[in-house]
Order: sequence, then structure tokens, then C-alpha cells
Amino acid sequence: MKPTDLTACSLVITTYNAPDLLDLAIRSALAQSEPPSEILIADDGSTSDTALLIETHRVRASVPLVHHWQEDRGFRAASSRNRAIAAAKGNYIVIVDGDILMHRDFIRDHKRLALAGTFIQGSRVLLSKENTLKRFVTKNITVSLFEKGLENRKNVLHFPLLSKLIALKSSSLSGIRSCNMSFFRNDCLRINGFNEDFIGWGREDSEFALRMINSGILRRNVRFSAIASHLWHPESPKHQLSANDRLLEQAVVGRITTCTNGIDKYLAKR
Repeated sequence: MKPTDLTACSLVITTYNAPDLLDLAIRSALAQSEPPSEILIADDGSTSDTALLIETHRVRASVPLVHHWQEDRGFRAASSRNRAIAAAKGNYIVIVDGDILMHRDFIRDHKRLALAGTFIQGSRVLLSKENTLKRFVTKNITVSLFEKGLENRKNVLHFPLLSKLIALKSSSLSGIRSCNMSFFRNDCLRINGFNEDFIGWGREDSEFALRMINSGILRRNVRFSAIASHLWHPESPKHQLSANDRLLEQAVVGRITTCTNGIDKYLAKR
């Protein structure tokens, strides 16, 4: 099937109390060769310094930059994403984390590769601590193939024509990461968005992808396009990972296609 109209694309950036990282992520979002129609910051309860940072960028942004904040009640990425996606005006959604530097053609690539009946899973380059700390000072948002401090270096290569040829459909859950993903908004609404029963770090993105696949929306892995670079930071606590693993297993066994604690509650308030 051909892709539907993608003129309206919403970029959702998830964040929590990491303004140095978010600053670089927003800078890369605002430097896109083909800007998104809007940038939505899905804030999981950050303090006021994040709001000030967003406002600083908002006044000079060429596209709407909207801050969606929720009360800090622990790690609730699913809820913060749902709130932003519910408010999104675009029919195509690109989601990244606030620790991601986007290649200047990142949005263009996601739109170019979008295909009805599928969602996109992108890859990422890992930047070292030293590389990341240097960028806090220089504000450099460009990642080069030969610079120091890169892991998974091949993922920085940009070959758009090749990427389209090898972006095959898959139903695998291996390596699912919401730090670089895109999908049609209607497909997200059909499965009721992210499952907010997932509290704490881990697996809410895999369960979201599983329900997409169970609904007939297959995964396409994208390499050599939609380049994302992950800035270093200390890892989040994983206290809830075992409980989230059990929720994911229940979804696998039950072959579920939707969830009860999802995005619909925010749609009713629009």
C-alpha cells in the first residue's frame, strides 16, 4: 500500500528532569531539513528549569513547541506519551526520548519511509560520557562517522536509498525501543495508545509494539536512515522491570490488541 498524506507530522519528545539533554534534543529538532508540523514535549513531571528551557526555545521556534507536563508520581512514560499523542494534530507521529540527537534529515526520513499497515523502528548510535559532556558546552548537534566516543558507529551512516530497500516487514519484538519510532496516529488510537499499567522503566514500548503487531500493523526496521544518536546519562532505576516483564508476558500469551488503561481518557477531554 502507498503511504497516506503525511503533511502533518507531530514529533513527541519524552523527558524528565534532564534539561541539558533536552536542550540538545530540541536544538536538533529545530534544525530539521523538513521540520515536523509541531514539537510536543511529553514531560513526566520535571521541575521548573525544564519549563524555562522549553519557553526559551519556544519563542524562537519556527513550528509550535508545546509543553505537556504531568505530575511527578514516578516513572510514567506511557502516560506522558499518551497525553502528548492525544493532543497531537498530526496524522503521523514520530516519538523520541529527550536524550536523542536527531540527524538533520530525521523527520524527512521517517516520513519518506512511512507505509500504511506498518510502524517504523529506528536504530541508534551511542555517544560516550566524554562525547556527551563536551556537547553540553559546545552545543554541537552533529555526529560524524570518525569522531571519538561512538558505539554502534555503523548506525551513523546515512544511505536513504539503501534503507528503503532493506526496510522489510517483521513481527519480531527483539530490540524494540521507543527512542526512535514512528506510526500513524490512527493506528495508535486503535490499540488505545501506550498501556499505563506499566509503571517504572521498561517494556511499555515492547507491549505497545506487540499490540500493534497483533492488530496487523507490522514492524519495519530502518537502518541507514532516521539516524538517532543517544546522549550518555546514568541509567534509570529498574525496580519495576520484573512486574513489567509479567505484564508483557500476559500480553504475549493473550495476544491482546488493546488495553483498558490507555489514551482514550485524554481524547475525551479534547
